[in-house]
Amino acid sequence: MSWLFGLNRGQPEAPPGLPVQPPPPPPPAGGSGGGGDKPKDKWSNFDPTGLERAAQAAKDLDKSRHAKEALDLARMQEQTTQMEHQTKIKEYEAAVEQIKGDQMRVQGEERRKTLNEETKQHQARAQYQDKLARQRYEDQLRQQQALNEENLRKQEESVNKQEAMRKATIEHEMELRHKNELLRIEAETKARARVERENADIIREQIRLKAAEHRQTVLESIKTAGAVFGEGFRAFVSDWDKVTATVAGLTLLAVGVYTARNATGVAGRYIEARLGKPSLVRETSRFTVAEGIKHPVKTFKRLKSKPQDALEGVVLSPKLEERVRDIAIATRNTRQNHGLYRNILMYGPPGTGKTLFAKKLAMHSGMDYAIMTGGDVAPMGRDGVTAMHKVFDWANTNRRGLLLFVDEADAFLRKRSTEKISEDLRATLNAFLYRTGEQSNKFMLVLASNQPEQFDWAINDRIDEIVNFALPGPEERERLVRLYFDRYVLEPATGGRQRMKLAQFDYGKKCSDIAKRTGGMSGREISKLGVAWQAAAYSSEDGVLTEAMIDARVDDAVKQHVQKMDWLHGDEEAQAKTLTPPPVGATGNEGKMGFTLPLCEAPQAQEVIAPVLEINTKQEGDSIPQEMTPPLSDIDQSAEGKSSIPAGWDCEDAVKAEAATTEQSLSQPAAPSDSEVKVEKEDKTGPPPKDGTPV
Repeated sequence: MSWLFGLNRGQPEAPPGLPVQPPPPPPPAGGSGGGGDKPKDKWSNFDPTGLERAAQAAKDLDKSRHAKEALDLARMQEQTTQMEHQTKIKEYEAAVEQIKGDQMRVQGEERRKTLNEETKQHQARAQYQDKLARQRYEDQLRQQQALNEENLRKQEESVNKQEAMRKATIEHEMELRHKNELLRIEAETKARARVERENADIIREQIRLKAAEHRQTVLESIKTAGAVFGEGFRAFVSDWDKVTATVAGLTLLAVGVYTARNATGVAGRYIEARLGKPSLVRETSRFTVAEGIKHPVKTFKRLKSKPQDALEGVVLSPKLEERVRDIAIATRNTRQNHGLYRNILMYGPPGTGKTLFAKKLAMHSGMDYAIMTGGDVAPMGRDGVTAMHKVFDWANTNRRGLLLFVDEADAFLRKRSTEKISEDLRATLNAFLYRTGEQSNKFMLVLASNQPEQFDWAINDRIDEIVNFALPGPEERERLVRLYFDRYVLEPATGGRQRMKLAQFDYGKKCSDIAKRTGGMSGREISKLGVAWQAAAYSSEDGVLTEAMIDARVDDAVKQHVQKMDWLHGDEEAQAKTLTPPPVGATGNEGKMGFTLPLCEAPQAQEVIAPVLEINTKQEGDSIPQEMTPPLSDIDQSAEGKSSIPAGWDCEDAVKAEAATTEQSLSQPAAPSDSEVKVEKEDKTGPPPKDGTPV
């Protein structure tokens, strides 16, 4: 309504963002107000026209029909103006509060920065003080160490000086004591010599009296003893009852001593033959008292064990498996029927299962087995004959039957005519031939060798069956790989007792691939490959055997096998360079034994030796000079072209002629005469038994 009464007219309105300024105060009462002399009051500048206009407007409004609406509108405008003024006041207060908050925030930020700077300064001051303290401590330590070293050096010097003084004192005392001892000994010696010179006559008289007294005592003792013995002997001879009793007692004593000595020897040999084990036997399944006491659980299991399959755990080719199974069945039936056992020769490369099959054969047949090696015979020297007889005596005492397996038999069963062997080894070989001249129902002889061509012909005559254990083929290798993979990898990994895990891959496909890559490897090499896989898993950090680790071990095994074969072929080539070529007509498929062995089936001893004996008989009847006649071991069926064995059945392990045969062809020894042949045959068959029975 200020506009209505003329108030604030001509004054600019305040901006909406600022509060309304109050009206200026009235001028003071004593001031000049226009230069008049009269004092002016508050109503002197009042303009009444405004009131008049307001009154006139009020009348106009009262007369108008919109007066009420105008009044309400004016009131609303006034309220709006007041509200706007209140809003501006609130905004101003909020702006003031915001300014205060900003000031407080700035002060807090400044205070925080101040605290940070003070903290940094305190930390720097603390670090510097700590550094100074450490330096002071280190200086103190160095000073203390230097002081300790100086004190130690002084102590050592003092100790050294004291030790030197003590040594000097001791040396001086020893020197004085030595001088005093010398003086004392010299004085005593002089005094003793003077006394002896003065008492020489008395000493000689004492010696003379002692000798006379001793002589008299001895004579009296001799006389007394002679008289006593004479009276006793005279009384003994005169009493015939005493003489008879004495003679009978001495006789009984001699008989008792002789009987006890012989009985003790017989009992000892019997106990050794029954309960002991000969020194040549390395391993045996026969029960002994010592082993029963040492391994009771193992012995009990062995006694309760049942006969096993002869080919359990043995992987062979189908034809060889069929043949050895027939041998196992025949051996078992022979034992049950108390028949005569047949002697077997098993030859082939190392690690093809000869020893394993011999053990399985003994267990399948219900027999005990004993394993001895040919390398143990030669070092025994003169005791070899006695040890060999003990082995066969021990074998004859077995009630179940004994399978005597001789591994590396070519070490001592060599040719007596061509090989350079000692007399002790020759005597041991003759003893072996004597004990194996006849087939026995007590023991079965099984020989194993990698070089059977070195056997003496008398040994070949005692062999009834020859079995060739060749290297495994592809199918056999796959069976072996699967067998040893299960034994050394799968079973430990699934057992849970060992620190071993197996990664996920196709095991069957991997075994087939390994079997293809391990061509030419023996069963022992494949078993060592399984052990290598197990060792690779144990050596890894997490104990997991992966496919890459298996392939790496297989590659290493293949490289090692190739290296071994290179060494073997290198040795053969070196020997071939120093030897002459084979005789004319000899083929390349002949083996070391002078005849070709089939791959599928090895010939028996009679089939192999018979053609050789026929050729030998023909040569003896010819008019060829004896100097040009080769020995029996050099005769080859292929040279005559009469071999009954097909040429396509060569053995895998047959190799070219080596040192023994070629040295004989170089030397060309003279053929033995009839008398020498007779003597040799007698040596091969062994000396006749003492009881006169034929060998």
